Amino acid sequence: TQVEARLNQGHAVRAQGLDEDQLQALKPLCLMTAKPLLYVANVLEDGFAHNPLLAQVEERARREGAWVVPVCAALEAQMVDLEPEDKTLFLADMGMEEPGLDRLIRAAYRCLGLETYFTAGVKEVRAWTIPVGTTAPRAAAVIHNDFERGFIRAEVISYPDFIACRGETGAREAGKMRLEGKDYRVQDGGCHALQIQCVIHLRSV
Repeated sequence: TQVEARLNQGHAVRAQGLDEDQLQALKPLCLMTAKPLLYVANVLEDGFAHNPLLAQVEERARREGAWVVPVCAALEAQMVDLEPEDKTLFLADMGMEEPGLDRLIRAAYRCLGLETYFTAGVKEVRAWTIPVGTTAPRAAAVIHNDFERGFIRAEVISYPDFIACRGETGAREAGKMRLEGKDYRVQDGGCHALQIQCVIHLRSV
C-alpha cells in the first residue's frame, strides 16, 4: 500500500497526512509511528531563542509530525519549592509567563487530543479529562455512567468568567452562565453544572 511504501522510505504514519478514516483503518495494526510524539528539549536559561540545537530538534519534529516543548530543567528545579507569589516574581525576572511544566502539560493534552472541563460545587472543584469534541452527555459519563442516560442540560461558564465573577453566583448574576443541551460539545476549561434526571430503583429484600 501507499502507507507501507512511505513507511519503508522512512516517513512516519503521523506525518503522511492521512485523514481520520484512514487512521482508523490502520488502528488495529498498532503502528508505533501512528502514535503522537512529543519531544521535550532541555535547554540552557538563554537557550529558548537563537538556539541551533533546538532548531534541529524542531526541524526533525516537523518532518515527523511531532511536537516540541523546550524547557530549562535548571529553572524548573529552582521553582519547585517557591511560594506562588515568589514563583510569579521569579518568572517575571526570567522573562517567562509560566513554568515549563505548565507548557508541557498543555502540549501533551493537545498532542493526545484531550481537554479538561470543571465541575464546581460548594465543597470542591473537580477537573475531568475528556477527548476533544466530546458532547455534554458523554462528558457527564466520565463522572458516572448513569449521568449520560439521565442528562438533561448543562449550565456552562467559561473559566475566565468564573474567575472574574468570583464563582458561580457572580457569573449567574452577571449573565455569564448559559444553558447547553445534549448536542453541546464541551469546550476546554469550561465550568459546568450538570442537570441530571435521577432514577432511584427500590428493591425489596
